[in-house]
Parts: sequence; C-alpha cells; structure tokens
Amino acid sequence: MPASDPGAGAAPNVASNPAPSRTGDPAPSPAGDPAYAPLTQAFDALRLRDYDAAILYFRRAAALSPQVASIRKNLAYTLLQTGDNDHARDELGEAMRIDPADYPVALDYAFLCYEARADAPARKAEARRIFAAVRDSGSADAASRATAAAAFHNIDDPLGAGIERWQQALAASTPTFGAHFELAQLAEQRDETDLAAAHYKAAFRLLPERKSVLLDLARVEKTRGNSEGMMAALIAASRGPEPRAAELARECLPSRYPFVYEFRRSLELDPANSALHRELAYLLLRMSEDGQATREDAEKEFSTLIQGYGDANAPEDYIPVAQLGFLYLEDNRTDLAMPLLNLALAHGSETTANRVRMALHMPLVLEQHRDAEASGQNALDPRLLGERSYEAGFLKDALRYFTQAHEANPGDLAVALKLGWTNNMLNDDAAALKWFAMAKQSEDPAIAAEAKRAWSNLEPDQRLFRTTLWIYPLLSSRWHDIFGYGQVKTELRLKGFGVHPYVSVRLAGDVRDATGGPLPQSLSESAFITSLGLATNTWHGATAWFEAGEATQYLNGTHWRDYRGGISYFRSRGAALAGERTGWFYETTADAVYISHFDEDFINYAQGRAGYTAEAGGLRAQLYWNQNLTVDVKRQYWANFVEGGPGLRIHPPWLPSSFWLSVSALHGVYLRNEGNPGRPNYNDLRIGIWYAFTK
Repeated sequence: MPASDPGAGAAPNVASNPAPSRTGDPAPSPAGDPAYAPLTQAFDALRLRDYDAAILYFRRAAALSPQVASIRKNLAYTLLQTGDNDHARDELGEAMRIDPADYPVALDYAFLCYEARADAPARKAEARRIFAAVRDSGSADAASRATAAAAFHNIDDPLGAGIERWQQALAASTPTFGAHFELAQLAEQRDETDLAAAHYKAAFRLLPERKSVLLDLARVEKTRGNSEGMMAALIAASRGPEPRAAELARECLPSRYPFVYEFRRSLELDPANSALHRELAYLLLRMSEDGQATREDAEKEFSTLIQGYGDANAPEDYIPVAQLGFLYLEDNRTDLAMPLLNLALAHGSETTANRVRMALHMPLVLEQHRDAEASGQNALDPRLLGERSYEAGFLKDALRYFTQAHEANPGDLAVALKLGWTNNMLNDDAAALKWFAMAKQSEDPAIAAEAKRAWSNLEPDQRLFRTTLWIYPLLSSRWHDIFGYGQVKTELRLKGFGVHPYVSVRLAGDVRDATGGPLPQSLSESAFITSLGLATNTWHGATAWFEAGEATQYLNGTHWRDYRGGISYFRSRGAALAGERTGWFYETTADAVYISHFDEDFINYAQGRAGYTAEAGGLRAQLYWNQNLTVDVKRQYWANFVEGGPGLRIHPPWLPSSFWLSVSALHGVYLRNEGNPGRPNYNDLRIGIWYAFTK
C-alpha cells in the first residue's frame, strides 16, 4: 500500500514474542493413565531434542486422552520448536476449548492467530476477541490481563484509525474498489461485521468480475449468523469465471443442489452473472414439467437472461433465445415467439438455427443439408434430423428421430449405434446396451468395433454381480527377488446405492521370503488374504474402501486377523496406453491405506508418471518419468522414501488392452534411516507385467 493511502503505516506491534516456546507441563504420572506410556516416550524424546519423535508420541497420547489440555499444550509447544505454527495454533485452540481458564494458553493462541496468513482478517478478528476477553476477565491473573490489554490496544487502535481514514477518503472522493475493500477488511478484523459486509458488497458492485470478494463476503456473513447471505455469496462465486474462487466456493457449499430461492438471492447479489441466470432458467423449466414451478417463472428468467442480445453475442448464446421462442410457440403466442426465433435464425449457430427451422416446419437449408439433397437424401429424413438434433444437444428429439429411422429401416445398424449413444447420453444405459449389442452385428467393421467397445464398457456396470481380477508379478534387481501381487474380487452392485459389498482374495508374496545376513528382513507378507469389504462408487477418481478378513501364510500356514482400508485415487490426462491416439500423457495414482498387520500403520503412496505415448506397427509404448513418494504415520524407515527415474511400458497389439509390460530404472532415497540396516539410498531395476479383466 503506498504511504499516501489513508490506511498506510507500519503493522501494529502486537507483542514482541507472538510465537512463544514453553517447556510444557511436568512429566506424566503413572498408573491407570492410558496416555502414560506415549507421554513418557515423548518427554524422553524432548530431552534428546528429537522433536519429530516427541510430536509423534504426543499425538498418540492426545488420541488416547483427548480431553487432557496439558497434552495438547505440550504438543503445541513442541510443534512451535519445529516451526509448524499452523498446527501448533490448532492444538492451542483445542487446549483453550478444554480449559478456558488457562489464560497463558489463550494468549499464545491469540498471538498465533494474529500471525496467521490463511483467512487473515478472520484470524485477526479472533485474536482481538480473545485479547478483549482475557483483558476483561475477573479470574485472569494480573500479568495476563496486562498483556492482553496491551495487545488489544496495539491491534484495535490502528484498526479504528484506519477505518476512520478510509471512511473519510470515501466521503471525500469518488468511491473505488480498493477503498471499499480495504475498509471492509479492517472492519472485519475489528469485528464490525455489518460494516464489513456492506463494504465487501460495495466493492463487488464496482468490480463484479472479482468473484474472490464473494468468498470474503461469505466468511463475514457466516460470522454474522446470516446463513442465507453466506449461501448467496458462495453460489454466485461458484458459478463465476474465476477458477480458483469457484473451486473454493464449491468446497464450502453443501452437497445438496441449491434451492430456487437461493439462486434468486445470489442473483440479487450478482445480477450480471449470466451463468446463474442460465442455470436457474433451465432449472425452472425442468420444474415446470412436473408442476413444481410455473411456465411463467421459466419464461421470465429466460427473458432476463437474453436482455440486450445482439450481433456481438457468441452463437451459442442464442440457444436460450431459441428456447424462450419455443416456449412462446407452444403457448400459441406467435407475436412473442417469432422475433426471438428470427433472432436465433439470424445469429445462432447452424445447429440452433436448424432446430428453429424444424420447430417452424421449414425446410432445412444448411449447407450440409443442401449437399445431402444434391446426393438424393431427403432433408427431412428422420436419420438426418436425428443427427442434427444430437449434435445440437437436443437428445430427446434425437431419440425420437433415430427411433423413427430404425422403424423405417431396421437393417441400418449405424442407426442402432446412434440409438445406443443417445440413450447413453440420456442415462438410460439398459436401453443403450440393447442397441450396442445390435450394432455389434454390423458388417461394417468400424461400426461393429465402436459398438463392441461401448458395449464392453457399459455391460459390467449393469450386472448385479461383478468380478474383477488383477495380477502384477514384478522382478526387482535390488532385492534379487520376484514379487507377486494380485486380487480377485466379486462385488454386489445394487442400483441407487453409493456403497457396495464385496468378497476378496488378495495375494502378497515373493520368492525369497526374507533377505539374508545377520538381520534378515521380511520382503512381503507371503500370504493369501481372504476378506469381506465395502467400497464406495468412484467419485472424481477417488474410491474409499474397507475390508476385514484373515490372512494365511502359504509357507507355514500361519493365520492372523487382517484389517485394511483407505482411499484410492487415480487420474489420467492425455494419450492413454490403450487409447486411440498418441501424444503426451500424465498419470497420478495415490493411496492412503491402513493395514493392521503392519503394526496398525497408515501408509501413503503417491506415484506420478509423465511422458509420451507412441505407436509403431500396432505396438504402443509409453516412455515416461517416474516420481514416487511413500510416507507412513509411524515413521518407519522402510515406509518413508522417494524414488525417481525413467520408465517404459509396452502394449503388444495382439493382447488385451489391460495387458502391458513395464520396465523402470529407479533411484531411491530413504527419508528416515533410524533402524535402516542398509544404505540411505539405492538403485533398482524393476520389470513387471500387469494384467486385469472384469466379467
């Protein structure tokens, strides 16, 4: 901020030591305390200045005795020793919640809130509130009250002066976005939430494309207890063109779809948001079909949306114009319908204009149609109309026309393929499967191949029971061993349920079983694991799962109970190995897995591959770079490492698409070496074969 600005000046000196470091409470007392053992280990680690180990043991103790404030305090002050102020602040806040009368902890928490970077205005406001509460508390000691009073004074005085200067500046000159926004932030920090909300709104009205301001407004409305105002701001931000603001707003919104009145409140706040108008208009149109809204409501919203349309609008903007014209036409209000339909004909895309011509029973005169007529094809042929409707996104019309085309010529399996895709787009996969199965019989190899792929992709999801199998044998030069991993799983998939049960048999084994030398290491579980489990449907690439069962070592018959579960994530971009095109690609695989047999550990894996997919003579290959990270909760050396190196995957053309050979040359570095009998880094050549299928 320039020195000439009304709010300029140095930041207030709240305290000379806003992030204190304390030794914590005395060592724990024994007997009957479930947290005694980890606390003893934590203080032993502190004496050795092993802060990472101390934090781990304090966290275990806090989990065993969650309502003991002293454990949270010791954990917080140890986190401060490592520079982790954010987590230290959270732990001090929890300690303050458990013991509100511990005023030194409250002050330390307030100092850390004032220093916070994330949600800074809200955090500073919280710090100010705590200082005021300690200052005014009759039960606080004199030193705490004096510290709180000084800190409050150092925060509040500059805020009050800054608010007054910005108000004077706004009164004396033309209001600007920056002036309103700065005043709103200062008011929020001073807990003047009504003033903050008013000026966030004023700033947004001056610069409505700055959707991030709506996130600040939503935060203040939440503090004010105005849940409707908060929802209005979040909905408007989530439907805006600013990607980061939209993403953050969606994270704060509830999982349910917004109500109509919430859309309307958002539009009161952001009346120029065309995406909001469009979504509300089509929502009202759908609701009018089953009596939940009136046709007039939908027409009014479409009218608002298309106000001011002219030559400068993009062709796709005229879809709502045509839609409103169709609504008027259905009501026999041709005086209102025709100007809109003529506007869509003049400025809309070819597909939109074509749809208007069909509604008006006019001949289709698009260039593509004239070519069709020149070749002897009727411009009103139902197949042609179906294709045009499909391209324009009018899927119900496309379904009707393609059905007529099939009835006229049942032997045209290209139409059957189109019916399959149309039903698929309309979410009627059972009907789509029927049409794809018919199109598979086509004598045209291209139609048959496309239908077969579509049928194969859809058919497994329609079964009540689905069985999948995957195997992955792997040769490792580092361990001079062959590992074998695999699973066969049968799921019960009930429509409408987001969670499905399954029965599974896993294999985790190797040839050597253990390394040699004076300290042999087990290389795998060497077991078959039979279990029952539950898994969620995949959502944005992520699946949560949990299973319980029994493991049996195939070497000696040893049994143990086995519990495991977690979240798996996979996302791929670009040219896939089994795809139809070449080019760059990127893959991310991540798993967070709890395994009871590994001392109840929680292990996190992240693997990234970026490279290029090429093809020669039907042989497809991917050359890429591996970047792998593995960490665990218990900080065991074998589960904390990073790896990187080149890799190659090959898919022979005569084998199934889910089969490939992989070769990777990796260099790895252990992140922790306590208890590591080997070197802190290693090289490994890995050769593996992956195969999977579903039936």
